[in-house]
Amino acid sequence: MRKKVAFYTLGCKLNFSETSTIARNFRDEGFDRVDFSEKADIYVINTCSVTENADKRFKTIVKQAQKANGDAFIAAVGCYAQLKPQELGDIHGVDLVLGATEKFKITDYLNDLTKNDFGEVHSCEIEDADFYVGSYSIGDRTRAFLKVQDGCDYKCTYCTIPLARGVSRSDVMENVLKNAKEISQQNIKEIVLTGVNIGDYGKGEFGNKKHQHTFLDLVTELDKVEGIERLRISSIEPNLLKNETIDLVSKSRAFVPHFHIPLQSGSNDILKKMKRRYMRELYIDRVTKIREVMPHACIGVDVIVGFPGETETHFLETYNFLAELDISYLHVFTYSERDNTEAAEMNGVVPGNIRSKRSKMLRGLSVKKRRAFYEEQLGSDRTVLFESENKEGYIHGFTENYVKVKTPWNPELVNTLHHVNLTEIDDDGIVRFKFSDTLFN
Repeated sequence: MRKKVAFYTLGCKLNFSETSTIARNFRDEGFDRVDFSEKADIYVINTCSVTENADKRFKTIVKQAQKANGDAFIAAVGCYAQLKPQELGDIHGVDLVLGATEKFKITDYLNDLTKNDFGEVHSCEIEDADFYVGSYSIGDRTRAFLKVQDGCDYKCTYCTIPLARGVSRSDVMENVLKNAKEISQQNIKEIVLTGVNIGDYGKGEFGNKKHQHTFLDLVTELDKVEGIERLRISSIEPNLLKNETIDLVSKSRAFVPHFHIPLQSGSNDILKKMKRRYMRELYIDRVTKIREVMPHACIGVDVIVGFPGETETHFLETYNFLAELDISYLHVFTYSERDNTEAAEMNGVVPGNIRSKRSKMLRGLSVKKRRAFYEEQLGSDRTVLFESENKEGYIHGFTENYVKVKTPWNPELVNTLHHVNLTEIDDDGIVRFKFSDTLFN
């Protein structure tokens, strides 16, 4: 009997790309992949440690696996597994914990699937995570996530990612292009570039700290790959998003007008405490440049509320800064203390109820920003890539500039691109449209 394996991914697009690659390794070893809700012999949980919430969810997911099959072998990999391996190994039901350098070798550890009384832990010193393993996702979603970079050399005072993933390092250009071509041959219409700090692409490309290539070199070459209809840049640091890259996207064949740029705070005082590598003035410059060459572009923003020392004045600085800025939506994170970070030792702890209140205010602002952006797009002609889920009788999709649309479910639309005209915003804040003509089938 062929063994069955199921996967659950917490966290970012980078984790999804790596889970997909690990799943292909299992397939090559003769395993059949099933849904996480189904009975499997092995459950693999790819963990995240960006927020306290992701840590807490892990126990819930372990219980889900045990409910599906109480005798199954449960393995934990990913960032949380690197940061707190013994903590995960002590959780009832967990049999194997693999850190940053071991996770891609998981099938080597599965000669015996007997349940363990305690989780077997294999984790490295993070300094050993200095080599690059390429990955990309296929078959999990309509779009593919292509990993181009890993690790981070920044020292942001709230962040555990350098401790969980190691130094900044990049895939070699030749391999990125090879992976992109492989993805394009699978009838996937959109590729999202992902990494920890993708604007730092080129560092560590051949095992040294120098940049062999730049992020601009990367996007220039990817734009030439035939068969890819859409390329999307995931989160990129404002100090690494250069004018030349913005100009390239504005004239690109495949790159879409959508940027996600972390801000974290609209107060220069707080940005300094966070050890971010820019001030708010540079952020204004980036948004202004994008709007000059792509007025219709979608601009998303990451922001953290409740950082130590954030007074009401600091918060209002952030709120007003974002309210006046020509951006499209926010991803709001409530600050949570992470072990072994500078911020966790700082004075000026913001009470939990104040953090929640500030988070709610910014989420409300995000709703207004997204609505205003959608309203600006009404009447325009766009291209929509339809996704694969039937959600309450509707199929959804996204325009090139990340406007979410919906139309009554039609399975023939799945993974197809269509010209549409955006007509109205529904009660749920999603845009309706009328078809113009079909681009591709």
